[in-house]
Amino acid sequence: MPTPTPSLPSLTRDQVLRALRQMDLDGPRMPLSTVYDLVYQGRRYAPRAVAQLAFRLATEQPEAAWPLPAGAPTNRVLEQLDFTIATKRPTLENSSLDGDVAAQEQMQELYTGQPSDSAPAKLRKLPPTPAAPQAAPSVAQEPAPTYSLPPAQPYDRAAALAELFISAEKLDAALAALRRRHNLILQGPPGTGKTFLARRLAWLELGATDAARVELVQFHPSYSYEDFVQGFRPDAQGKFQLQNGILVDFCQRAAQDPERPYFLLIDELNRGNLARIFGELLLLLEADKRGPAYAVRLPYAPAGSPPFFVPANVHFIGTMNLADRSLAPLDYALRRRFAFVSLEPEFGAPLRELLAAQGVPAPVSNQLITRLTALNQVITDDPDLGPDFCIGHSYFCQPPAEPAAASAWLQLILEQEIAPLLDDYWLDQPAKAAQQKKKLLA
Repeated sequence: MPTPTPSLPSLTRDQVLRALRQMDLDGPRMPLSTVYDLVYQGRRYAPRAVAQLAFRLATEQPEAAWPLPAGAPTNRVLEQLDFTIATKRPTLENSSLDGDVAAQEQMQELYTGQPSDSAPAKLRKLPPTPAAPQAAPSVAQEPAPTYSLPPAQPYDRAAALAELFISAEKLDAALAALRRRHNLILQGPPGTGKTFLARRLAWLELGATDAARVELVQFHPSYSYEDFVQGFRPDAQGKFQLQNGILVDFCQRAAQDPERPYFLLIDELNRGNLARIFGELLLLLEADKRGPAYAVRLPYAPAGSPPFFVPANVHFIGTMNLADRSLAPLDYALRRRFAFVSLEPEFGAPLRELLAAQGVPAPVSNQLITRLTALNQVITDDPDLGPDFCIGHSYFCQPPAEPAAASAWLQLILEQEIAPLLDDYWLDQPAKAAQQKKKLLA
């Protein structure tokens, strides 16, 4: 004789809906079943857990036990109340692993980083036995450097004047500004040797070409406070950790060597979002607010960590290209903390002497200086451009070793580097661009 079907407990659809709402309000849902799911409004629930809670709400007995086992008996009750029961839920929506419970649990661990408590014990990852060999974890890291810092060489004022295209008076004025403010910005048209001069100013103050006490960083539109000062960034294992930026590391090094100056060079300073990059450093930049007495707590620093300060022996030298139309003017709060030195193109005696020393024939040098001087005058007089857009001399500071190749070298620079720049300068005046290129390349 067939086994009689047990009588089903009395539940209503409203009671089950109350149970579902209660589960959602309680936070994380109970562990999902590995065989069946109750699907309601795009969410999945363990059928027996839903029936258990609905039964307790209906009987008003918090400890009441649902009398039917999981599986078909419980599912039949819920299906009679117009609820959908699905088999073997996919962990990920539209997953190709639908129906493969073990693979689903592994995928869930991949996304959460935690083993699933709802998986049966036989499906959970077991720790390897002591005898089982374990592969070394892969670590992402930069390749080891194959070079070392060059040895420091003595450097003095005479050596600087021999390779710089500025007068002795201007060099002395730049050094005086750096010593007075501790913060200096070299500004001017592109190609006027701003970065070249910044490094030489640091060497002059150090008295040697000491690369260990000079750090160079270049700002750009995606550069941030987290890169420069401090923030959470991925480590070699791919985990986000609180890490110091270039500034904090540099200042810590300088603080351990207080008797000697250190220089942080910031190339293309105005290409970054300065207010966001510097943050509270705006206060600490001032020459009279250096040292532990003016230390501040960094926003990312954990409680109890020492506050940060800029040591008195740290100097900042920035460079600014004034011809970039995409850049906004400097924030006035930042501007008043720096001294400014302007550089101009130098197509005079210094460049002529450099070219002659490297074997460039005099007719080629004369042609270069004459044409670039005339072109810069046209650019300066143009109301839409002005002196900030003049052509700098650094285009011509590396002549060929063979004097016979000097003429072709000059022609290629004019054609391939200067002429395209003129097309951009007079983009809306092609006739004027063509006229100036014709004079330049004649």
